[in-house]
Parts: sequence; C-alpha cells; structure tokens
Amino acid sequence: MGWIVKDSATQKIDRRAEPYLTDAMKQRYTSDILPRYETKLGALVPILHDMQHEYNYIPYQAMIEIAQFLEITPADVLDTASFYEEFHLEPVGKHVIAVCQSIACEVCGHRAILDHLREKLDIEPHETTDDGKFTLLALECLGSCDTAPVALVDDTLHENLTIETLDEIIAKLP
Repeated sequence: MGWIVKDSATQKIDRRAEPYLTDAMKQRYTSDILPRYETKLGALVPILHDMQHEYNYIPYQAMIEIAQFLEITPADVLDTASFYEEFHLEPVGKHVIAVCQSIACEVCGHRAILDHLREKLDIEPHETTDDGKFTLLALECLGSCDTAPVALVDDTLHENLTIETLDEIIAKLP
C-alpha cells in the first residue's frame, strides 16, 4: 500500500481579512484556559473545541492563528484537529447527525438507521445537504453500548433509536 501525499508546500489556504482568533478570545484563553495547563500545548484541545463552537468548524486560517498564539507549529494543530472525529475541518450543516457504528450498534441495527438517513437526506456519511441544513456522519463509538443503537443529533445523544424516533427528532429541528 502506498501513501497518497499532498504537495503541502504549495497548498493555498483561503484567508479572510479579519482573524478567526479574536483579541477577546485570546484574552479569555490567556486568563481562563492557559493557567490550567503546564504547557501551552496542553490548551490546544480546549481551544479547538471553543473555536469549533464559535464557527461550527475549524478553518485552516484559524489553525495557523491558534498555532501562533500557542507558539507551536501549525502541523501540531492540524495533527490534533484531524485526529479526533469530533472536530470538523470543513463547514458542516446547521444540524449534524452522527450515527454510531460500533460493534454494539451494528448488532442492534445501526445500518438500517444509517441507510434510512442516507435515503431521507440524499447524502452519504461526511456529506452535507445542498441546502446546508444537515451533515451526516458515521462515527466509531459514542460510548453508549448498553443503549444501542445511538446517534448524536447536534450535541444531544439519542439512545435506543428506531427509524421512527429518529424521524420524529429530525422533524422537530428548526
């Protein structure tokens, strides 16, 4: 198996004039987050969470700004952000539906739920509907094996799912 490599030396990063990492954020991180950690690198994950909460994903420009703020390399930020499934490196829909596909959920019927969502939303996992309303994800484990099958809808865990209950949940979304 060969590695597929990108020519990152010439990669262009879309940039906007105003920074993603605002002065107010820097001030809050300096006073509230950095003191909790022995090194600045320790604050990376909480800052990435905050950045995603603010913008609904973590833009590449923001990763560079975070790296400069924490005095680490942009590669450290990208490595961390791309390692964890919970971080989005591209814009996502207004609502994110993440179906667990762990072995427990598989045994309890996650495939039928995922297939139903594929058909209902007309997208595949890790895609967003054309109207920008929904992003569908398939994640490895949501840590609720005893209540499988489960899914996260936005930040809320829904347990013991059926297609009917999932349709009810989706119908109530703004």
